Amino acid sequence: MKKLLALVFVTAATLVVSAQGVHRDLLHKPLADAWPTYSGDYSGKRYSALTQINQRNVKTLTLAWTRRLVAGPGPSGPVPPDDPPVITGGEGDVVYGGATIVKGAVLSVNGVLYVTAPDNVWALDANDGHLLWRYFWKTKGGTHIGNRGAGIWGNYLFFVTPDNYLISLDAKTGKERWHKELASFQQQYFHTMAPVVIDNHVLVGSSNDLDMPGFLQSFEPETGELQWKWYATPQKAGDPGLDTWKNLDASIHGGGHPWVPGAYDPETRLYIIGTGNPTPAYTSAPRGEGLENLYTCALVAINVDTGKMAWYYQTSPHDTHDWDSAQTPVLVDGEFGGRPRKLVLTAARNGYFFVVDRVTGEHLLTSKFSESANWARPELNAKGQPIRIPAKDHHIAGALVSSANQGAANWPPPSYSPQTGLFYVPTTETYALYYLTEPDPRGALGLGGKDERSVGTAGSYLTAIDYKTGKIVWKRRYRTTANTGLTAGFLTTAGRLLFAGDVGGNFVAYDPANGTPLWHTQLGANTTNAPETYMVDGKQYVLVGAGDTLYAFSLY
Repeated sequence: MKKLLALVFVTAATLVVSAQGVHRDLLHKPLADAWPTYSGDYSGKRYSALTQINQRNVKTLTLAWTRRLVAGPGPSGPVPPDDPPVITGGEGDVVYGGATIVKGAVLSVNGVLYVTAPDNVWALDANDGHLLWRYFWKTKGGTHIGNRGAGIWGNYLFFVTPDNYLISLDAKTGKERWHKELASFQQQYFHTMAPVVIDNHVLVGSSNDLDMPGFLQSFEPETGELQWKWYATPQKAGDPGLDTWKNLDASIHGGGHPWVPGAYDPETRLYIIGTGNPTPAYTSAPRGEGLENLYTCALVAINVDTGKMAWYYQTSPHDTHDWDSAQTPVLVDGEFGGRPRKLVLTAARNGYFFVVDRVTGEHLLTSKFSESANWARPELNAKGQPIRIPAKDHHIAGALVSSANQGAANWPPPSYSPQTGLFYVPTTETYALYYLTEPDPRGALGLGGKDERSVGTAGSYLTAIDYKTGKIVWKRRYRTTANTGLTAGFLTTAGRLLFAGDVGGNFVAYDPANGTPLWHTQLGANTTNAPETYMVDGKQYVLVGAGDTLYAFSLY
């Protein structure tokens, strides 16, 4: 019955949310006015069909409003009449007192913005940023590394907490509906992934820096009941892929955490997500020297209804550098090899760009997008995978390797423009000395014992790749006082614009065809989340976060 209900109705100007949430078919297309899920839609493109702000008028783009977000339990005394009260939930008594950092996607639905940071959710008016309500979760503990946003299903909002609870809130009032524990924070699990809602499934992936198994879970949005759980590594005798590990114990503790939201293909019902590194990360012997260690550092396609894996493609077999396949994959319907193909594109932390058939998992193309990457042989293996050079592993005497630990790309999301046919990825070119420091085969923090010394950088770049050839079309170095560091991700629009922030606090609109800057402002702080765009009351806004503050821009 639920599948027969209408989920969303979209007119030319308005996204209307029904009792059941956002319809998969509409989220698979560029949206007219809203931003109702992590990447805007299910495709991962971070591409908007809005054109009010375009190359012709972008020079008049002006700051419309700002909103500083203050985390914590809220004031202990009376609340001023114009300041909505803080709604408090949680099972613990630990109060987070650190700085707020907006790292994740800001949802925009029906004129309301939903913003998350660890322990907190804010609902803001999309016109001017004023506070509608705020929810605070009293955590029992856990890490506050970040939070990548919320998910929405009709009038229900979902987010995850530092102590690993999935919370459901009433999107209109901020009142809690239920909470469900995802994993124990005492086992060093943490959850930063924005929930992705697909029909009647709320999907959440795990994170962990110990030698614990990674998994993806699906929950029923009305009740929070667990529907299925998929492990990224074999967990029992007879599981597929066990022969790619030294033994069952190694596989059970093998990592592979899916910690960044994926993309969804409604035609195949496949949710495609990247998995993390194997553990121990840097000491490879306990995992079986030369074994692939499935299904870590891979693209995996999971059926959303059953939780079963349909296919996989590994970007770093037997990874030895903590180079997850962590970016949100991008789904493209386009020509490849002279015929139409349904594709998935990804740029891995290891410095290589991959194109895979998203229906079958067939490998189609591999190219190197990081010019400094030196850990692999010039040739590829028969599966199109880079071939690791063992001398570039961690050694007691040290090994000079590019990229450094953060990788050539990381969690900040890429973007894709159907107008140019180009894939845009934040890139860092760095070198580090990697040392093996601990004889214990497991070591500490699931890393296996290592030390890293950064020794050089060639800077941070905005890299544009032609997915049909894998060739870099253009590459623009950021003009910043910092030589390297993570940028926050990209946004492309039908107005023929590419928006990006950098590590020096610059926020820039580029021509996506050639990288020419068309507009610029200085925020005074590094951008910390990828830009987004939405329209409310006939006006288009471009939104970006820098630390604890949101900045909204519109045409003057």
